[in-house]
Amino acid sequence: MPDALAVRGLAKRYGSVQALKGVDLEVGEGELVGLLGPNGAGKSTLVKIAVGLVRPTAGEATVAGARAGSRAARAELGYLAEMFRFPGWYTADEVLELHQRLSGSRGGAAERKRLLELVALADATDRRVDGMSKGMQQRLGVAQSLVGEPRLLMLDEPTSALDPVGRRTVRLLLEELRGRGVSVLLNSHLLSEVELVCDRVAILLGGQLVAVGSPHDLSRPRGVELETDEGIHRVEGATREDAPRLVAEAVAAGRQVYGVSVLTSTLEDVYLEAVGGETS
Repeated sequence: MPDALAVRGLAKRYGSVQALKGVDLEVGEGELVGLLGPNGAGKSTLVKIAVGLVRPTAGEATVAGARAGSRAARAELGYLAEMFRFPGWYTADEVLELHQRLSGSRGGAAERKRLLELVALADATDRRVDGMSKGMQQRLGVAQSLVGEPRLLMLDEPTSALDPVGRRTVRLLLEELRGRGVSVLLNSHLLSEVELVCDRVAILLGGQLVAVGSPHDLSRPRGVELETDEGIHRVEGATREDAPRLVAEAVAAGRQVYGVSVLTSTLEDVYLEAVGGETS
């Protein structure tokens, strides 16, 4: 079975600006990949090529084996843009019904009911969009992206307007979808969210991938910290395997050991190292 999303040698030039410079990236079946990078890194261009809104200058992008932008590719794709807008006079149910008609979904009222329940909007079926909070509209946008049971979701900042409870709702939803085999490319600036939910992370800078891997694989050891009767002492360069020896040495030296912590870099550390401190 082909990858849900595959880009090979993807390049895009806008006049004198090279937005993408030969990017290779895959999103496998049931995989959740976080796309990170500062503004101008090429994230939006990559997403727009994948959904068929922009044509690449070189290389290719495929969705479930079909050329990005083709009818077959669009049938396998769900998309939530960062700056989406729904008609304010539409109810939640009418928004989903409209997108069922646009996508050709035959799920009917049962699909709409199920999707609103998934995003915790079961009680808002008849509520108009202009009467919803921004967070409710965001969750409705996620429901819209799931119309037609797409194989791949492209989500652009899906939790940016949500409170902690709303973010947790979306995070649990993404984990459930992954369990069903749905693949997700998640473009987000919330590094803590990406670290919690994503299987792999891809960091773009200047149109090139500068780091790809799981949050665990990208992390770096930062030493071991011992808390003793003399205070807290960090042993730089030490790893998890060194911790028992360090504790034994401290005890042998007459110290009382109250705690030991193995320190590793966070995704934020990895990101800042990869982009060289560039702001988003």
